[in-house]
Amino acid sequence: MTRPRFDLVIFDLDGVLVDSEPISSRITATALSEAGIEISEAEVCDRFLGVSTAAMLRAIEAEHGCGLPACFQGSLRARILEAFEDDLEPVAGIRAALDALALRRCVASSSHPDRIRRSLELVGLLDRFAPNLFSASMVDRGKPAPDLFLLAAARMAADPGRCLVVEDSAVGVQAGKAAGMTVYGFAGASHVRAATHVPRLQAAGADAVFVEMPALVRLVERAGEPSGPSRAGSRID
Repeated sequence: MTRPRFDLVIFDLDGVLVDSEPISSRITATALSEAGIEISEAEVCDRFLGVSTAAMLRAIEAEHGCGLPACFQGSLRARILEAFEDDLEPVAGIRAALDALALRRCVASSSHPDRIRRSLELVGLLDRFAPNLFSASMVDRGKPAPDLFLLAAARMAADPGRCLVVEDSAVGVQAGKAAGMTVYGFAGASHVRAATHVPRLQAAGADAVFVEMPALVRLVERAGEPSGPSRAGSRID
Protein backbone atom coordinates (compact mmCIF):
# COMPACT_ATOMS: atom_id res chain seq x y z
CA MET A 1 0.00 0.00 0.00
CA THR A 2 1.36 3.42 -0.96
CA ARG A 3 2.13 5.68 2.01
CA PRO A 4 0.41 9.09 1.79
CA ARG A 5 2.82 11.85 0.78
CA PHE A 6 1.65 14.09 3.64
CA ASP A 7 1.20 13.55 7.37
CA LEU A 8 -0.45 16.93 7.98
CA VAL A 9 -2.44 19.47 5.96
CA ILE A 10 -2.14 23.05 7.21
CA PHE A 11 -5.00 25.23 5.98
CA ASP A 12 -5.01 28.99 5.83
CA LEU A 13 -8.35 30.39 6.99
CA ASP A 14 -9.46 33.45 5.04
CA GLY A 15 -10.05 32.73 1.37
CA VAL A 16 -9.39 29.00 1.82
CA LEU A 17 -11.87 27.77 4.43
CA VAL A 18 -14.11 30.83 4.74
CA ASP A 19 -15.01 33.32 2.01
CA SER A 20 -14.21 36.29 4.20
CA GLU A 21 -11.94 38.58 2.21
CA PRO A 22 -14.68 40.70 0.53
CA ILE A 23 -16.26 41.35 3.92
CA SER A 24 -13.06 42.16 5.79
CA SER A 25 -11.73 44.34 2.94
CA ARG A 26 -14.97 46.34 2.85
CA ILE A 27 -15.05 46.91 6.60
CA THR A 28 -11.33 47.75 6.73
CA ALA A 29 -11.57 50.29 3.91
CA THR A 30 -14.57 51.94 5.58
CA ALA A 31 -12.88 52.12 9.00
CA LEU A 32 -9.68 53.58 7.55
CA SER A 33 -11.70 56.15 5.59
CA GLU A 34 -13.43 57.20 8.79
CA ALA A 35 -9.96 57.64 10.33
CA GLY A 36 -8.91 59.92 7.46
CA ILE A 37 -7.01 57.38 5.34
CA GLU A 38 -8.55 56.85 1.92
CA ILE A 39 -8.05 53.34 0.59
CA SER A 40 -10.32 51.19 -1.56
CA GLU A 41 -11.60 47.71 -0.80
CA ALA A 42 -9.71 46.43 -3.83
CA GLU A 43 -6.44 47.95 -2.61
CA VAL A 44 -6.86 46.46 0.87
CA CYS A 45 -7.42 43.02 -0.65
CA ASP A 46 -4.70 43.29 -3.27
CA ARG A 47 -1.96 44.71 -1.06
CA PHE A 48 -2.62 43.01 2.25
CA LEU A 49 -4.03 39.60 1.37
CA GLY A 50 -2.60 37.10 3.84
CA VAL A 51 -0.99 39.80 6.02
CA SER A 52 -1.94 40.17 9.67
CA THR A 53 -4.04 43.17 10.66
CA ALA A 54 -1.27 44.47 12.91
CA ALA A 55 1.29 44.34 10.10
CA MET A 56 -1.16 45.96 7.67
CA LEU A 57 -1.87 48.85 10.04
CA ARG A 58 1.84 49.39 10.72
CA ALA A 59 2.47 49.62 6.97
CA ILE A 60 -0.40 52.05 6.46
CA GLU A 61 0.71 54.25 9.35
CA ALA A 62 4.27 54.38 7.98
CA GLU A 63 3.06 55.13 4.46
CA HIS A 64 0.75 57.93 5.53
CA GLY A 65 2.96 59.29 8.28
CA CYS A 66 0.24 59.07 10.89
CA GLY A 67 -0.72 57.13 13.97
CA LEU A 68 -4.07 55.39 14.29
CA PRO A 69 -5.83 55.39 17.68
CA ALA A 70 -4.68 52.69 20.07
CA CYS A 71 -8.17 51.20 20.02
CA PHE A 72 -8.36 51.05 16.23
CA GLN A 73 -7.22 47.46 15.74
CA GLY A 74 -9.54 46.05 18.40
CA SER A 75 -12.46 48.08 17.09
CA LEU A 76 -11.77 46.94 13.52
CA ARG A 77 -11.66 43.30 14.59
CA ALA A 78 -15.00 43.69 16.39
CA ARG A 79 -16.62 45.33 13.34
CA ILE A 80 -15.42 42.58 11.03
CA LEU A 81 -16.67 39.85 13.34
CA GLU A 82 -20.04 41.61 13.60
CA ALA A 83 -20.32 41.64 9.79
CA PHE A 84 -19.37 37.95 9.69
CA GLU A 85 -22.37 37.08 11.86
CA ASP A 86 -24.75 37.74 8.96
CA ASP A 87 -22.65 37.35 5.83
CA LEU A 88 -19.84 34.82 6.28
CA GLU A 89 -19.99 31.66 4.14
CA PRO A 90 -17.65 28.68 3.74
CA VAL A 91 -15.58 28.49 0.58
CA ALA A 92 -17.50 26.50 -2.01
CA GLY A 93 -16.71 22.80 -1.89
CA ILE A 94 -14.60 22.87 1.27
CA ARG A 95 -16.82 20.54 3.31
CA ALA A 96 -16.70 17.81 0.67
CA ALA A 97 -12.94 18.26 0.30
CA LEU A 98 -12.42 17.88 4.05
CA ASP A 99 -14.63 14.77 4.05
CA ALA A 100 -12.47 13.25 1.32
CA LEU A 101 -9.09 14.03 2.90
CA ALA A 102 -8.29 11.37 5.48
CA LEU A 103 -5.31 13.29 6.85
CA ARG A 104 -4.59 15.19 10.05
CA ARG A 105 -5.28 18.87 9.65
CA CYS A 106 -4.97 22.22 11.37
CA VAL A 107 -5.43 25.93 10.69
CA ALA A 108 -2.59 28.46 10.56
CA SER A 109 -3.84 31.98 9.88
CA SER A 110 -2.71 35.58 10.12
CA SER A 111 -6.03 36.36 11.81
CA HIS A 112 -6.52 36.86 15.54
CA PRO A 113 -7.39 33.68 17.50
CA ASP A 114 -10.90 34.96 18.29
CA ARG A 115 -11.57 35.57 14.61
CA ILE A 116 -10.26 32.14 13.61
CA ARG A 117 -12.48 30.34 16.10
CA ARG A 118 -15.62 32.40 15.48
CA SER A 119 -15.24 32.24 11.69
CA LEU A 120 -15.04 28.44 11.74
CA GLU A 121 -17.92 28.26 14.19
CA LEU A 122 -20.16 30.43 12.00
CA VAL A 123 -19.71 28.23 8.94
CA GLY A 124 -19.92 24.93 10.82
CA LEU A 125 -16.27 23.92 10.46
CA LEU A 126 -14.94 24.40 13.98
CA ASP A 127 -15.31 20.75 14.90
CA ARG A 128 -13.20 19.82 11.85
CA PHE A 129 -10.15 21.64 13.26
CA ALA A 130 -10.43 22.54 16.96
CA PRO A 131 -8.34 22.67 19.04
CA ASN A 132 -5.62 22.82 16.39
CA LEU A 133 -5.91 26.53 15.56
CA PHE A 134 -2.73 28.60 15.19
CA SER A 135 -2.52 32.37 14.80
CA ALA A 136 0.23 34.74 13.72
CA SER A 137 -0.21 36.36 17.14
CA MET A 138 1.53 33.28 18.56
CA VAL A 139 4.84 33.97 16.78
CA ASP A 140 7.24 36.91 16.47
CA ARG A 141 7.11 37.08 12.68
CA GLY A 142 4.04 36.61 10.51
CA LYS A 143 3.87 35.54 6.89
CA PRO A 144 5.94 35.58 4.66
CA ALA A 145 8.25 34.37 7.45
CA PRO A 146 7.95 30.61 8.07
CA ASP A 147 7.43 30.93 11.83
CA LEU A 148 3.67 30.27 11.94
CA PHE A 149 3.82 27.15 9.79
CA LEU A 150 6.80 25.81 11.71
CA LEU A 151 4.92 26.38 14.97
CA ALA A 152 1.92 24.48 13.61
CA ALA A 153 4.10 21.58 12.49
CA ALA A 154 5.89 21.45 15.86
CA ARG A 155 2.66 21.53 17.87
CA MET A 156 1.22 18.80 15.63
CA ALA A 157 4.45 16.72 15.89
CA ALA A 158 4.83 16.68 12.09
CA ASP A 159 7.97 16.83 9.97
CA PRO A 160 7.81 20.05 7.88
CA GLY A 161 8.92 18.06 4.85
CA ARG A 162 5.76 15.96 5.13
CA CYS A 163 3.40 18.91 5.60
CA LEU A 164 1.11 20.36 2.95
CA VAL A 165 0.08 24.02 3.17
CA VAL A 166 -3.07 25.23 1.40
CA GLU A 167 -2.86 28.99 0.86
CA ASP A 168 -4.57 31.70 -1.19
CA SER A 169 -1.99 34.49 -0.77
CA ALA A 170 1.47 35.04 -2.18
CA VAL A 171 2.88 35.79 1.27
CA GLY A 172 1.37 32.57 2.56
CA VAL A 173 2.90 30.57 -0.26
CA GLN A 174 6.28 32.16 0.45
CA ALA A 175 5.94 31.32 4.15
CA GLY A 176 5.12 27.69 3.45
CA LYS A 177 8.03 27.26 1.06
CA ALA A 178 10.39 28.96 3.54
CA ALA A 179 9.24 26.39 6.10
CA GLY A 180 10.30 23.58 3.78
CA MET A 181 6.74 22.46 3.08
CA THR A 182 4.78 21.61 -0.04
CA VAL A 183 2.37 24.43 -0.88
CA TYR A 184 -0.76 24.29 -3.02
CA GLY A 185 -2.17 27.66 -3.94
CA PHE A 186 -5.95 28.17 -4.06
CA ALA A 187 -7.36 30.74 -6.47
CA GLY A 188 -11.07 30.05 -6.26
CA ALA A 189 -12.59 32.24 -3.53
CA SER A 190 -15.03 34.98 -4.52
CA HIS A 191 -12.51 37.84 -4.17
CA VAL A 192 -10.06 36.26 -6.63
CA ARG A 193 -9.69 36.81 -10.37
CA ALA A 194 -8.07 33.53 -11.37
CA ALA A 195 -6.51 35.00 -14.52
CA THR A 196 -4.29 37.29 -12.45
CA HIS A 197 -4.11 35.40 -9.16
CA VAL A 198 -2.94 32.06 -10.51
CA PRO A 199 0.28 33.59 -11.95
CA ARG A 200 0.83 35.45 -8.68
CA LEU A 201 0.71 32.23 -6.66
CA GLN A 202 2.90 30.45 -9.20
CA ALA A 203 5.47 33.25 -9.04
CA ALA A 204 5.49 33.00 -5.23
CA GLY A 205 6.59 29.37 -5.55
CA ALA A 206 3.41 27.28 -5.21
CA ASP A 207 3.98 23.64 -6.12
CA ALA A 208 0.56 23.60 -7.78
CA VAL A 209 -2.37 25.99 -8.07
CA PHE A 210 -6.02 24.97 -8.14
CA VAL A 211 -9.25 26.92 -8.62
CA GLU A 212 -11.91 24.47 -7.37
CA MET A 213 -11.84 22.49 -4.12
CA PRO A 214 -12.36 19.03 -5.70
CA ALA A 215 -8.97 19.53 -7.36
CA LEU A 216 -7.30 19.65 -3.94
CA VAL A 217 -8.35 16.06 -3.28
CA ARG A 218 -6.98 14.97 -6.66
CA LEU A 219 -3.69 16.75 -6.01
CA VAL A 220 -3.24 15.08 -2.62
CA GLU A 221 -4.06 11.66 -4.06
CA ARG A 222 -1.67 12.20 -6.97
CA ALA A 223 1.11 13.31 -4.61
CA GLY A 224 1.02 9.87 -2.99
CA GLU A 225 1.65 8.13 -6.29
CA PRO A 226 5.22 7.21 -7.33
CA SER A 227 5.24 9.86 -10.07
CA GLY A 228 4.08 12.56 -7.65
CA PRO A 229 2.02 15.62 -8.61
CA SER A 230 2.23 17.47 -11.89
CA ARG A 231 5.07 19.88 -12.56
CA ALA A 232 5.68 22.59 -9.99
CA GLY A 233 3.38 25.58 -10.19
CA SER A 234 0.99 24.05 -12.69
CA ARG A 235 -2.68 24.97 -12.60
CA ILE A 236 -5.13 22.21 -11.78
CA ASP A 237 -8.84 22.80 -12.51
